[in-house]
This record gives sequence, structure tokens and C-alpha cells, in this order.
Amino acid sequence: MTYDVGALRAEIPALLSGVAHFDGPGGTQTPARVAGAIADALTGPLSIRGRLTPGEANAEGLVQGFRQAVADLVGGHPTGVVFGRSATQLTYDFSHTLAKDWAPGDEVVVSRLDHDANIRPWIQAAQRAGARVRWADFDPETGELPPSAVGDLLTDRTRLVAVTAASNLIGTVPDIAGISRLVHRYPRALLFVDGVHYAAHAFVDLARLGADFLVCSPYKFFGPHHGVLTASPELLEELRPDKLLPSADVVPERFELGTLPYESLAGTTAAIDVIAGLGTVTTGGRRDRLRSAFAAIERHEGALRERLEAGLAELPGVTLRSRAAHRTPTLLLTFDHRDAADAPPFLAARGVHAPAGSFYAVEASRHLGLGDSGGLRVGLSPYNDQDDVERLLEGLEAFLRS
Repeated sequence: MTYDVGALRAEIPALLSGVAHFDGPGGTQTPARVAGAIADALTGPLSIRGRLTPGEANAEGLVQGFRQAVADLVGGHPTGVVFGRSATQLTYDFSHTLAKDWAPGDEVVVSRLDHDANIRPWIQAAQRAGARVRWADFDPETGELPPSAVGDLLTDRTRLVAVTAASNLIGTVPDIAGISRLVHRYPRALLFVDGVHYAAHAFVDLARLGADFLVCSPYKFFGPHHGVLTASPELLEELRPDKLLPSADVVPERFELGTLPYESLAGTTAAIDVIAGLGTVTTGGRRDRLRSAFAAIERHEGALRERLEAGLAELPGVTLRSRAAHRTPTLLLTFDHRDAADAPPFLAARGVHAPAGSFYAVEASRHLGLGDSGGLRVGLSPYNDQDDVERLLEGLEAFLRS
């Protein structure tokens, strides 16, 4: 059984428009099955969580189903899954909680490769605590962030290291496991990993990565718009966030403020099930099916990326900024004597969607010498096909001639 991109595309109503979407890093298109799960949750009996009425039982089932699905996705435990409005909101919330134990002279390490959501919350928390911020730089020529770039900054005063598992701007996938081994030589240091871009393209294994915390966003992999944080339940038990007095104090509920949007949880579970059906393993547990699915996704996206890069190499005046040896199928392009911001409207008129900018990875864009403008970001997703790639290349060739 081979990867059936046609079957996946048939599940996604938005693709019926004929548009070739390369905007997946900002949010993928949604399968009908996900929308159906959201509608079913909203239109069935639904109430505050409990066990007395059908509505209460439905709500409880949706929450527990969501936690188990996310745990299967990342290789974690259901009681280590925390819902949030967004990955940014979760990072801010946990920065406030973790910084309660920081003191003047403590140190926080952030990376210039990251989305600002995994930089600014930590800088601001450090400033309030009087802690020092240290910067890990990536190589702008290669896009690489080796473990040593982080390891050389670590001291006995390091309390938090924040780094991305994959750059949303240039696709670089750092060696998080290697970074983790260096970080955890220091007993009081914790590793907070932004997995938002990574989780859309790779099989996540929390134990292998060695992340203390990992955030991701289901809308990057077919789901609804919200964020998720995963950690070990034992670590979460040690943390005391600000919360309302009568709200639940058990883990993970103590970190979730207010009533959960049960319909979004249902949509996320359905999205993870969509992914689990894309591999060659069709029996057994969901975790095994996800492993097979992401292997198939990586093969499919990798083949498309190779064709795309070969085509780009034939176009004059195009510079590919995504150069790391290990990276997601996300390409940042700039053009000689042309503003990258002019490309999206030109392509959109031809039914090809690829946006331009720095996409909140402003430190990375500046470090590349691109200022705050960034470039044209071409992001492949599991539903892209060969025809999409050829249309993009044709559109870029016409743009360069125009």
C-alpha cells in the first residue's frame, strides 16, 4: 500500500477550489472528518464535564479522548496534556509559573532560530526576575543550530533553555536530543521545546527528544485553532500556577483556565486520527499507526521537496535560504532585484498560495540579513502533490520574467 495523496485531498473540501496551497506552515486546510467531529460535539448533548447526564458524560469523554489522542501523537501520558488557546498563550502561562522560582543571577537561554513565541515570553519573564538572557545563534550560511551553540552557554545558573524542534521560517531541525543531554547535565535546568512546526512533519517522541515541555498547535496538522502543551505529569505536579480558588487543582486541569472548548478537543482527536490513517499500518494501536503515517508523510513530502529544489535551481536569481542538512519541507526564498512581497499576489492570481514575511521568526530573519521582511515561504503539506509543485515552479518562472 502506497501513500494515497489523492484520497487525502478528497477529504479536504477547501482543495476543491483548485488552489495549490503552500501556506500549510501557517495552518493547514481542514478535512471534512474534522469539521464533522466538531459539529457532532456541538450538536449532541453537551454540558459541563461530569457523569450524571448524557451531556456531562459526552463532555468528559471528549476531554479524555483528546488527552489520549495527543499523548499518542507525542508519546506522552494523557495526564501530561494541557489545553491552551494557543502555543503562545501556553508559553506565556508557563513562563509566569516557572519564573516564580528564578532569582537575580539566574540565566535563561533562547535561540535566534525560534518563533518569537518561544523567545519573548522568556525574555520578559527573565527581566521581571532579574535573570540574565543568553542567546544561542545559528549559522546564517547553513541554517544549522548545533548542540554546542546551546551547550557553550550553559552554567550552574541556567534555569531554562528554550529552543525550537523545527524552524517555522527555514525548516531547520536541530538535534534536540543532543541539546537535551547537555541541558540536563545541570540539575536545575529545564528544556522548553517549540514543536509547533515539527509536529506537523515528524513523528514526535518525547522520551527521545528529552524535552521537559513541548508545545504544538493542532491547526498545523489538520485540526482546530488552539495549542497543546505536553510534559510529564510528575513535572506538572511540581508547578503551582495562578488559578481560581474553587477550580480543579489536579494535573493537568490546574493549568487550564475556565471551561474547555469541547468541540475543539473533538476536532483535534479527529485530526490525529486522520493522520494515523495515512500510513501502511492499519491495525494495532494509534501510536503505531502514527509512526507509520509520519514515515509515509516524510517520504511523500521529501520527494516533492527534491523536485521543488531541483526546479528552483534552474530559475535565475532565486536564493534558497533553507539549507540545513536535516529540515522540514519548508523553503524560504529571496530573489535578486525583486521584493519577495511581490510574489504572493502574483502567484495568488494563478491559484497558488505562498505567503511572504518573517512569520514571527523575526530574530531568525534578522540573523539571515533579511531584516523584518523575511522572504517567500513555500511550505509543503501532506496533501500537496506533484501538480501543485509544477504549478508553483511555473508561477515563479513567470514572476521572475514579469
